[in-house]
Amino acid sequence: MKPDVDIKIRIRELSNRKKLPDKTPYTGISVNNIINISGDSGISCRDIEIASLEEEIIPERYIRNMKSFSANDQATLLKSMITIVGLGGLGGVVTEILARTGIGILNLVDGDVFEESNLNRQFLCTENLISTQKAEAAEKRIKEINSSVTVRKYSEYLNEENAAGIIGGSDAVIDCLDSLTARFVLERASKKAGRRLVSAAVAGSYGHITTIFPEDPGLKLIYGDPENAPNKGAETSLGALSYCVSLVASLEASEAIKIILKNGSLLRNKLLVIDLADNSFETMHLS
Repeated sequence: MKPDVDIKIRIRELSNRKKLPDKTPYTGISVNNIINISGDSGISCRDIEIASLEEEIIPERYIRNMKSFSANDQATLLKSMITIVGLGGLGGVVTEILARTGIGILNLVDGDVFEESNLNRQFLCTENLISTQKAEAAEKRIKEINSSVTVRKYSEYLNEENAAGIIGGSDAVIDCLDSLTARFVLERASKKAGRRLVSAAVAGSYGHITTIFPEDPGLKLIYGDPENAPNKGAETSLGALSYCVSLVASLEASEAIKIILKNGSLLRNKLLVIDLADNSFETMHLS
């Protein structure tokens, strides 16, 4: 159901004129007022927020985005859908960032449960969530952060059979997997569905990230022939440090947002390689 004229009138009535810290004036509407309008009208909070932005009324939760995004940009993000495959170290941070940024629909894919070794880096993992499904924890966390986000939860592993149904319709797909085998499955599915894929990996203080369009060579330029690639990467021997995971996950979220808003420079046919041990950041051209 879309907001009608009466709903937009109510949005305007409940809005307030305010100023940013730099004294820039804006018209905003609170989270509670959006929730109340949604409850009274039966229209989703997401659609109420989109309607507000179309009236140049900024939901307060996004006001600190507005020096970088326009109201139209924020509405575009709310209308978009991103699939996150893997909800561990990378995926947990990506989920948190995208929920706070205001991506409208998040597809969450992971069949695994938390274990104690996840506590060092997986932001969704807490001591009381050991043995809990990662997808369930991610869904709960999103609802605590942003009730306007629609969550589609898949407590299952991505495979050749289910991939198309899960990622179809996504504006971007984010690879947060720790298996090279599964990563190639995701890439094939993304290309077949015509979806753009952001892929990253972390091992110790090292990480890398790339963005792959359907027509690009993609992962084989990094890992070689998928038939000969090992199932696990260097994380098996080097582990994964929380600060490196968080940095690389932030870059993945950034790439996905740039894909949706069609602005900024993407790491397409490039590999950004990071080593925090010596603070090196190198962009390699893939060919």
